[in-house]
Amino acid sequence: MPVDHKIKQIVNALAERGSVLVAFSGGVDSSVLAALAYRALKNNAIAVTADSQTLAPGELECAKEVAEEIGIQHIVISYDELGEPEFAKNPVERCYYCKKGLLRELKKLAAIHGMNTIIEGTNVSDLKAHRPGHRAVVEEGVYNPFVEFNVSKEEICEIAHELGLSVADKPSMACLSSRFPYGQRITTDGLRRVGAAEDFLRKAGFKVVRVRDHTGLARIEIMPDEMTRFLAMRKAVVSEFKRLGFSYVTLDIVGFRSGSMDEILAHA
Repeated sequence: MPVDHKIKQIVNALAERGSVLVAFSGGVDSSVLAALAYRALKNNAIAVTADSQTLAPGELECAKEVAEEIGIQHIVISYDELGEPEFAKNPVERCYYCKKGLLRELKKLAAIHGMNTIIEGTNVSDLKAHRPGHRAVVEEGVYNPFVEFNVSKEEICEIAHELGLSVADKPSMACLSSRFPYGQRITTDGLRRVGAAEDFLRKAGFKVVRVRDHTGLARIEIMPDEMTRFLAMRKAVVSEFKRLGFSYVTLDIVGFRSGSMDEILAHA
């Protein structure tokens, strides 16, 4: 089915809702959703971004810029994931507890602003992976138009280009809590460390980066074709990572892959 038809389906479905609050991270999925919500409802759509410890450096500023680009009203709230007791323990279902708490806050905001529906950008490609957060979304009655109309990640990228969004080619950016093995407690200091480490590598020109923190051992994931350049600057990387507090610095020769911490689940 052409994406133009899916755009029309989603816009019509959102218009029927009357008003919506968009859970908005500023990534490609939520930006497309916010743009379609604004097209459908104009000022009866608002985008809300949670400013939290797990948000990677620069992501809040990016979200603000994209919201302004779209034209949608944008609200930033503070949310303390580490205040959710089960979240900080980092269980396999970690994302469920985070999403449950965040939706609690979004529901309060939706009531204040008179928004009928909370919408979120999970797509059908996401559902093929380990997504405990989606269970919370379903439980809380949040609407997923991309799921209803069977929109894949590839189609969302195509729609982003169709809409002319500046983030159309932006790499995915999972929250920083995904940098820690399940069972390793998540702390404010740990989040700051991996955030700063990834920011250092991005500023060095690596577009897709993950720094996984294995109790002080940094396992760096980048694209395979960038490894030669990375090794040429390894002394600078080691120096910076040691300064940040990592005991050991390693390069994962498999390269970047989304959700690599979930690989152990296949063998559980």
